[in-house]
Amino acid sequence: MFKNKKIFILGMGKSGVSVAKLLSKDNHILITDMKCDDLNLIEELENLGINVIITKDQEELFDDSYDYVVKNPGVRLDHPIVLKANKYNIPILTELEVAYRYLKEVKIIGITGSNGKTTTTTIIYEFLKKAGLPVHLAGNIGYPLCSQIDEIKKGDIIVTEISSHQLVNLDKFKVDIAVLTNLYKVHLDFFGTYEKYKLNKLRIFNNQDESSLAILNKNDKEVYDLTLNLKARKKYFSSNGDADICIKDDNIVLNGEKVISLSDIRVKGMHNYENIMAAILVAKEFNISNNIIKEVLNNFAGVAHRIEFVAKINGREFYNDSKATNTDSTITALKSFDNDVVLILGGLDRGHSFEPLIPYLKHVKHIVCYGETKERIETFALENNIDVTVTDNLEESVKAAYNISEEGDTILLSPACASWDQYNNFEERGDEFKKIVSELN
Repeated sequence: MFKNKKIFILGMGKSGVSVAKLLSKDNHILITDMKCDDLNLIEELENLGINVIITKDQEELFDDSYDYVVKNPGVRLDHPIVLKANKYNIPILTELEVAYRYLKEVKIIGITGSNGKTTTTTIIYEFLKKAGLPVHLAGNIGYPLCSQIDEIKKGDIIVTEISSHQLVNLDKFKVDIAVLTNLYKVHLDFFGTYEKYKLNKLRIFNNQDESSLAILNKNDKEVYDLTLNLKARKKYFSSNGDADICIKDDNIVLNGEKVISLSDIRVKGMHNYENIMAAILVAKEFNISNNIIKEVLNNFAGVAHRIEFVAKINGREFYNDSKATNTDSTITALKSFDNDVVLILGGLDRGHSFEPLIPYLKHVKHIVCYGETKERIETFALENNIDVTVTDNLEESVKAAYNISEEGDTILLSPACASWDQYNNFEERGDEFKKIVSELN
């Protein structure tokens, strides 16, 4: 718990604001960001006694008088304030760590991985909710845990998606059940090397003991090798081999017994089946019946912004995959279609290569690109003999893709880039895509 502490909060995203509100009751809070146009939010925070300073010179606000720094997960590890805090031996926390210190006698399920986190998290939550258990959904999925502290009671269950950025500054935080979906070479701009990224993912197992559970992807050699020496007991899922839960004869089978037929699952694709198997392993820890699992999976249509069907207009189907902020996620989307695709790529330029997409472009008849990466994507497309159209923004891209497409085509927004060159987050980008599509009618 925090009481009478002087706390510096770096970043006014959802997590930073929720931390500030929670801590404002008993502490001295300064929150800062380089930009905030929401005057109502600033007024709300100031009315809680929080000192709000919007400035590009944040370093000048910080000194060794602070007890803690709470940073937005996306703030780089070489940020001047982070470096200063390390120099002064001031603990750096994230929103999840702060929230954890307010919790007592709850069960926490944490889900991380390069891809599939949101889908897996959502399905686990739906299983538990359908079973009537006292469950809360939190974390990187868009619901800061700090904002829910007052609602959480002894004996409740928390299902939380945890990004690699959120794992960095965890200390006492402990999950009872940890899920690691897979590992790919992503976020190297933040971590520097793949090895550092992988080791950071291991932090979800910090503080676990023999009473804890780790749920792991046996198909993923990186995951398997990385987690050999965990203290927690382990359970494995696999889409192409024996494991605690696996696929056999078009059924999902747990310990040799059928749980559900693939034909009874609404969402399709091997990536979705892997996420579902991980979620079922969690559900069975709470003795959830196969009937409940089947009912949820009969109705679950996927999560927003992840290969999300938007509309069918004049024979063209539009899919929103705005959550694909790296090439591996875009590969997953491309593998889901076997008809002609007009692919919309673009966004923040992290300097990453688009070469991993090459083996999966056989159905892509045209690429439309926009944003900071548009010139590099144009070069990439031309070098691989794919027709390409360059635009300035998403609206122009969607309209161009529609005009280029023919009846029977799929128009897929799967940008393979972060959104931050033109949007605050991938959700905002995806919502705009859906709005633009709705206006094509």
